[in-house]
Amino acid sequence: MSDAPETLRLSKRMAELGLCSRREADEYIERGWVKVDGIVVDVLGSRVLPTQRIELDRMAAVSQSQRVTILLNKPIGFVSGQAEGGHRPADLLIRPENRYVGDRSGIEFSRRHLNGLAPAGRLDIDSTGMLVLTQDGRVAKALIGDETKIEKEYLVRVEGNLSDEGMKLLNHGLSLEGQALKPAKVSWQNENQLRFVLREGKKRQIRRMCELVGLKVVGLKRIRIGRIPLSDLPMGQWRYLGPHEKF
Repeated sequence: MSDAPETLRLSKRMAELGLCSRREADEYIERGWVKVDGIVVDVLGSRVLPTQRIELDRMAAVSQSQRVTILLNKPIGFVSGQAEGGHRPADLLIRPENRYVGDRSGIEFSRRHLNGLAPAGRLDIDSTGMLVLTQDGRVAKALIGDETKIEKEYLVRVEGNLSDEGMKLLNHGLSLEGQALKPAKVSWQNENQLRFVLREGKKRQIRRMCELVGLKVVGLKRIRIGRIPLSDLPMGQWRYLGPHEKF
């Protein structure tokens, strides 16, 4: 392997190519499941040129196919990630008795599906709606990676008066922490509820955006991520992302 400055860590390059997450890449490298230009590379920290061909062993594909993604309709009072401040983590709801009876994925529940299950994006403790938890680094990267273009749609109940100029700012013109926000799609759903469509997810972004234009958020629900709607998934219940469903 070349140590020239233009080389990249193999695990980083694999993630850039969408083959897997960097954590998964390290696992596959250690297992001898990665080839570079036809040669097995099993040393962590190895470096490659952008032009080199990277292939995954069939066993890596088998491993990936066994990893699941779960959609949860998160209630208020649960945090997206690990327990904090005495609040319960949302993954406690991933139990057989809470599985949606309308789940059409064909996947049989297994306790191993809880291993390494992590939220792909946050949803505030006082927000409800679709939370994605996944074992698949490719899904996580697609939803929360720096280059993600996947839309997230929310219904947001607000109090206060919104001027025409304020609406323009919500759609494009606000900054948080000195960084300009990406253009959004914001419109009235009804007289006290806004519809937000975002392509980014900064911490408490919608609430902070509303504060900047004189509004107070009193209810927030995520109803869609990419092509997957929350639909009729009941509050506090979950289902598997089906094999043919893509965000």
